[in-house]
Amino acid sequence: MTDLRYLSFSSYCRQKYGHRIFRIPLDAGMTCPNRDGRIGYGGCIFCAGGSGDFAYRYTGVLPDPEDIPYTHARRDPKDEYIAYFQAYTNTYAPAERLRELFEPVMKDERFAGIAIATRPDCLGEDVLALLKELKMTYPEKILWVELGLQTISEKNAVWMRRGYPLAVFDQAVMHLHALSIDVIVHLIIGLPDEDENQVGKTIDHLNALHVEGVKLQLLQILEGTDLAELWKRGEIREMSEDEYVRIIGMCIAWLDPHTVIHRLTGDGNAQTLLAPLWSLCKREVLNHIERYLRENDIVQGKEYTNHG
Repeated sequence: MTDLRYLSFSSYCRQKYGHRIFRIPLDAGMTCPNRDGRIGYGGCIFCAGGSGDFAYRYTGVLPDPEDIPYTHARRDPKDEYIAYFQAYTNTYAPAERLRELFEPVMKDERFAGIAIATRPDCLGEDVLALLKELKMTYPEKILWVELGLQTISEKNAVWMRRGYPLAVFDQAVMHLHALSIDVIVHLIIGLPDEDENQVGKTIDHLNALHVEGVKLQLLQILEGTDLAELWKRGEIREMSEDEYVRIIGMCIAWLDPHTVIHRLTGDGNAQTLLAPLWSLCKREVLNHIERYLRENDIVQGKEYTNHG
């Protein structure tokens, strides 16, 4: 799929580094305050046990990047890898434990840096101090933090059991930016009563915060989740592919053209996905998005000045 109509992660890497960067997803054995009782039990309404189905179990010994299978094979010797701490909440531990996880990667010449997926309410002063230290000690290495916002709608935040208000997210972004750490934000498309207007409000909010990247994800209904039970009772509907593509087009048009789009849709797990089944065909969905952008002459930021 061509990415000339938006700033994809691959395009960004070629512009900034001159080559591609691949993520190696890691599972560091974390949990989540929305699962262990600090905030709640069972996680968010759509969560089937944390992301990272294909993550490498990291117990202190780093994998050799060349031994990890990839969908996209490394083709250029200049291409680099980053360690992506993906599964669950990767700052939900004492700072010294986090140091044991993060610092070996930053020291390892095989890795260009780290990406840390976490919650904005798990960035205490000790964690921020550690991130500041890593940023200063390894200035040549990549260090970014991914935050799962999903939406700015407080109503849907309560519905999904997110566990924190928007103000906590805003403060986390402010603290990370003060440390010159890039922020990538996860959004979910297809939440109840969220049409283009509501999703657009979320995009506007991210534009105002000047976040460095976004990941756009369809609301997928997975077996074993509370969301699946609502779907089976007919209390929530699945989004159609046409609806999804239309809203993705709007997001691209409204988004700050300097914000990197890391993902336009997710990978569905065929074993647990109940709906929408069309999302299993990721290549077809991406092709559909490409056609929609071309047919409607949409490029990233086309409507940014009207909303940003």
